[in-house]
Amino acid sequence: MNILIINSGSSSIKYQLLEMPSTKVICVGSIERIGSTDAISNYKTDNNKVEKIYEIANHKAGLERITSLLLDAEIGVLNSTEEIDAIGHRVVHGGSDYTETTLIDEEVKSKIKMLSTLAPLHNPANLQGIVMAEEIFATAKQVVVFDTAFHGTVPVKAKKYAIPNELYEKDGIQAYGFHGTSHKYVSEKANEYLLKENTKLISIHLGNGCSITAIKDGKSIDHSMGFAPSNGLIMGTRSGDIDHSIIYYLVNTLGYSLDDVNELLNKKSGMLGLTGSNDLRDIEEEASNGNADCILALEMNAYRIKKYIGAYTATMNGLDAIIFTAGIGENSSLMRQLVCKDMDYFNFQLDDSKNELRSKNIREVNTTDSKVKILVIPTNEELEIAKQVYELLN
Repeated sequence: MNILIINSGSSSIKYQLLEMPSTKVICVGSIERIGSTDAISNYKTDNNKVEKIYEIANHKAGLERITSLLLDAEIGVLNSTEEIDAIGHRVVHGGSDYTETTLIDEEVKSKIKMLSTLAPLHNPANLQGIVMAEEIFATAKQVVVFDTAFHGTVPVKAKKYAIPNELYEKDGIQAYGFHGTSHKYVSEKANEYLLKENTKLISIHLGNGCSITAIKDGKSIDHSMGFAPSNGLIMGTRSGDIDHSIIYYLVNTLGYSLDDVNELLNKKSGMLGLTGSNDLRDIEEEASNGNADCILALEMNAYRIKKYIGAYTATMNGLDAIIFTAGIGENSSLMRQLVCKDMDYFNFQLDDSKNELRSKNIREVNTTDSKVKILVIPTNEELEIAKQVYELLN
């Protein structure tokens, strides 16, 4: 089967075309910095590699660019859209109704739309990708994998909020957890690497969206994001954890509307609010040049991660390994250094020389005498989605 995976993030689209079950990658690509005049489009096959900069205003324009590359007469890999058997879509929020890989129908699309208020940076883009894919690849089966699914094992004591019970029981207000496809993939890779299944892991997914998960014996038991993918760690444009009293102050004292507050906390905060940029590469460069705002933002980011590592180590009563993954986690040696600095009490030590190395493979960046492994594991949400799609359809 030829399975096309569409993975829409808050400011990016990653995609892969795979032949299953062989897992052969036919092409791979991404579009980064969606919404800007200097969006980066990458496209790679065995014979071609293309990187260009375009103005890509939104996810719809990004998907149109991807389709044109797949069907391009010279560098494309498809003669017809009918050569695609199935399309696997990553959707961020599935609520409590969807905990497994699911064929897409009108009811599923309606639910994704309804949950858009809880994942405003993601679900609308995810749904747009589904609708466009149905139009362009009309003969392909459309399948969805929800980010929330992996966190279905989080116990009630960790996912329930201390608010009136009926809001949990009748209205489904609870912590759902996100980036589940990525956390599942890298935790399984870590267990394979460590040669055991009964492990205590902390998976740290750092991209434009960031989250951290406590994973015990292969199951998610706690997670930094909650009812929506907005709290927890400091992110590209999202504030992460914040005192909810600030919301009332913004509205009642400073005159913000609720829509203004939503826009502020989801699209104008995080690293963007602290530095003027949501691209960590730019922030690190400015920090190296002495920009005080950027230096402080990096320190705040790492400090927040450290607090969660401490909490989750206590929750699991131990720790075998921490995992850095996703764009920043895999590529920013500086962020790994800041997170791992002065963590001797937790029995892990970073090897600075190993930390500077780059690799597409799983690697240790800890010293030989570190009791806790520090692993860098490239995530592959697309492959994980493809496996789940194939299993559902076969």
